Amino acid sequence: MEILFVLGFFLMLLLTGVSLLGVIAALIVATLVMFVGGLFVIVIKLLPWLVLAVVGAWLYRAFFRQGEPRSRYRPRRKIKGLYRRRDF
Repeated sequence: MEILFVLGFFLMLLLTGVSLLGVIAALIVATLVMFVGGLFVIVIKLLPWLVLAVVGAWLYRAFFRQGEPRSRYRPRRKIKGLYRRRDF
């Protein structure tokens, strides 16, 4: 269905006296504007789900991870300790 819109747009510009180069430039600009607009709409539609995922991850970390270290560098310190002790 979109191809009919593009063809109609192309023909109307040609019939009103716009040159072929102007028609091609108008089609390229219209395509870019629609592409950016579509990306913006997708971001707006997915924003509530992104917020929900962030809240879910925050709740999981706050309430369901008990007894685990908070630092992500702790395993690295354990590995360095193995090299110091030479127990391997």
